[in-house]
Amino acid sequence: MANEQRAIFAGGCFWCMVHPFDTLPGIISITSGYTGGHVENPTYRQVTSGETGHTEAVEIIYDPDKITYKELVDIYWRQTDPTDAGGQFADRGDSYRPVIFFVNEHQKQVAEESKKELENSGKFSEPIVTQIEEAKPFYPAEEYHQDYYKKNAAHYKRYSIGSGRAGFISENWGN
Repeated sequence: MANEQRAIFAGGCFWCMVHPFDTLPGIISITSGYTGGHVENPTYRQVTSGETGHTEAVEIIYDPDKITYKELVDIYWRQTDPTDAGGQFADRGDSYRPVIFFVNEHQKQVAEESKKELENSGKFSEPIVTQIEEAKPFYPAEEYHQDYYKKNAAHYKRYSIGSGRAGFISENWGN
């Protein structure tokens, strides 16, 4: 496809970051993986050890004629707790930190403006701590992590609820 663009978002466990974007018009593919660190081709075990500097993230390939980067960022916010820099929900540590990784200056500007809008909205009493960082190499995760919510629907649903993510999203963002 001639008009494909790339977005990379980290919002805790990458399993939970695929489903919200997966069925939207204009989404071409979503890959769970790792980015932001210093180890090439890391494994899940290496990343979760905290030794690689990587963060679990999703790489979204999309058609900007059907869905804009701004729309993707708006959806991203509604999947996360933007006030928690130490991880997301039950997942703690740097490998689960919330980050918008920009791939160009346009994305950086959109992300920064969107963050300011959220800060000024008064929606949260705590500061918005989600980082906005330049994208680094993205490494796809092992195959069993791809489309996890489809392959292991029951476990994914239990995890989403048990981790506190589903309740937080419902309470703070609604449906």
